[in-house]
Amino acid sequence: MTQAEREALVARIASMLETRADGAYGLHDVTQKQHALQAAWLAERAGCDPALVAAALLHDIGHLVHDLGENPAAEGVDDHHEELGHAWLAAAFGPEVTEPVRLHVAAKRYLCAVEPDYFARLSPDSVTSLALQGGPMSAEEIAAFEALPHHRAAVQLRRFDEQAKVPGRETPPVAHFMPVVAQCLAG
Repeated sequence: MTQAEREALVARIASMLETRADGAYGLHDVTQKQHALQAAWLAERAGCDPALVAAALLHDIGHLVHDLGENPAAEGVDDHHEELGHAWLAAAFGPEVTEPVRLHVAAKRYLCAVEPDYFARLSPDSVTSLALQGGPMSAEEIAAFEALPHHRAAVQLRRFDEQAKVPGRETPPVAHFMPVVAQCLAG
């Protein structure tokens, strides 16, 4: 990827977050953009490596690249945003960014299976989407998930995801995170 292509991609991501992410984030009183910024800010504040900060910022980008509306889960549709986001990001980012994105829904299912109180902390729309996504993992699914190289990062991302739904929380702007995104580009 040339420097010009890298710069164009970073600009495109920033533009998507600035112009396409103003819709509601599920049933929450935050927008997609606010949710993304909060997740990235939480990862940054926790001292996570740049790849996990970028993954936190971009974990729901799949919602921005489909045409299913703001809350397809309310219509009984699993939008598979984690797969769409992974596919969209995989051309430009390595697995340190893309795998936590791909696995963040599985991480929710995992946490619901291994932590007895996790389900009770889910928001109502996360409970709805959990049912569409397969519910808590079985013992076999848990073992398979734990064998994946990036499962720990996905679990960490999932925890940021759940905490990133606070109306009015101050975060840095999109531009603050673009150097991290640029740093994480493959090639």
